Amino acid sequence: MKPNNKTTVFDCAIVELPKVHNQSGNITFVEGKKHFPFDIKRIYYLYDVPGGESRGGHAHYDLQQFLVAAGGSFDVQLDDGTVKKTFSLNRPHYALQIVPGIWRELNNFSSGAICLVLASELYQAADYIRDYRQFLALKASQ
Repeated sequence: MKPNNKTTVFDCAIVELPKVHNQSGNITFVEGKKHFPFDIKRIYYLYDVPGGESRGGHAHYDLQQFLVAAGGSFDVQLDDGTVKKTFSLNRPHYALQIVPGIWRELNNFSSGAICLVLASELYQAADYIRDYRQFLALKASQ
């Protein structure tokens, strides 16, 4: 497999999700293929990340993801092999779309932060590129 060399950090963007507000609080909902360009096949979340630690540190061949700061805040640094771009997530009605072929690192987690991830595919170890030098070489070879 090869990562998509045509994708760039500029293909990744913040998407505003529906927010319904009333006196008893807010609710945000998501529906696959309505708010996202795929059916959601997997949902997971990161929490209790110790201060100073980072998560991610990989890219995907095919997987698409939307990341939401369901609680607290954190930064997501995206890298397409040429350009790096950082997004700060801190509101639960905004999601960051990450397309395939983009390296990602999550850091600067606030105390109690929760990163909700909505994914286009089930977990497949073969879809991960976990070595940054290999990622750069694969992006450059296409």
